Amino acid sequence: MTTMMATRDAYGEALKELGKLIKDVVVLDADLSGSTKTGVFAKEFPERFINVGIAEQNLIATAAGLATTGKIPFASSFAMFAAGRAFEIIRNSVAYPKLNVKIAATHAGLTVGEDGASHQALEDISIMRTIPNMVVLNPADGVEAKAAIMKAAEYKGPVYIRLGRSKVPVIFDEADYKFEIGKGIKVKDGSDVTIIATGIMVALALEAAEILKKEGLETRVINIHTIKPIDKDIIIEAARETKAIVTAEEHNIIGGLGSAVAEVLVESYPTVMERVGVKDTFGESGNGDELLEKYGLTAEKIVEAARRAIGRR
Repeated sequence: MTTMMATRDAYGEALKELGKLIKDVVVLDADLSGSTKTGVFAKEFPERFINVGIAEQNLIATAAGLATTGKIPFASSFAMFAAGRAFEIIRNSVAYPKLNVKIAATHAGLTVGEDGASHQALEDISIMRTIPNMVVLNPADGVEAKAAIMKAAEYKGPVYIRLGRSKVPVIFDEADYKFEIGKGIKVKDGSDVTIIATGIMVALALEAAEILKKEGLETRVINIHTIKPIDKDIIIEAARETKAIVTAEEHNIIGGLGSAVAEVLVESYPTVMERVGVKDTFGESGNGDELLEKYGLTAEKIVEAARRAIGRR
C-alpha cells in the first residue's frame, strides 16, 4: 500500500527538528498555523514563534527585520497570500538586499480544492522565479519536502518553498534520499521520451511512464524540485538522448516549470516539447482529485502529450 503524506505535514516535522538543531531558527505565521503546520514548532518553541495576525505584508517585513539580526526566519501562509499579497515586500525588503528569509507557502495549486479559485495559487512559481536572488523549491513528496526545508535553512539567502495541502504518495526513501539545491533527479531512465515534472506531478509522471511502457516506450522521468536555479545539464542531456520532452506541473502553463525548461532548450538544445499544466485559466471550487481531472493534470494527459511529442520529432 502506498504511503501518503502532505508536504505541509513534512514541513511541520522539519521545523520541529530544525528548532532543536539551530537556535537562530524562528518561525512566523499569519494566523494559519494550524493549516500551515507551523503550530508544531510553536508548541515546542513558543518563545521563537510569532503570529503576526492576518497581515502577510507584516509577516514578510518582520521576517526581513529578524534576518538582519542574524536569525533564520521561516515565514508561512497560504501560497496565494504569501506570494501574492506580500509580493512587493518580498521583492524590495527580502530579495533586493538578499536577506536570509525562507518563505514556506502552503496550500499551493488546484489541490487546495474546495477553497476555490481565490485560494488556488497557480501563478506563484512564475512570480517568484522572476525575482533576482530568489531560490524556488517545489518538492514532490514528504521526504523531499523535509529535505528541502533542511537545505533551505543551510542556504544563505531568500528561498521560496512551495508546499501542498493534500496528501500525496511518498516516492522517495528517506534513508538514502539526498537533496541538493539546483540539482534535478533522474527518477526513472528511458530513451524514447522524457517527462520533466515538479511537485505533485512527479508521481503522475511515473504513472504515465508505466502506461507508456505497455506501449513499448521507455520513458525517462526527471524530478525538478528546484525551479530556480534550474538544472540545465540534466535537461539538455535528456533532450540530446531522448529527443522529445514533456513537462508537467500543477501551475499555470505560463511562467512555471514548462517555461523554465523551454528557456533552457531554446537557448542550448532546441527540441520537440509539450507542456502539461493549467491552460491559463482560474480554477474553481471542488474536490482536489476531480479538479486535477477537469484541468487535465493526469497521467493520461501526460501520456497523450508524450505521444504528441514523439510524433512530432
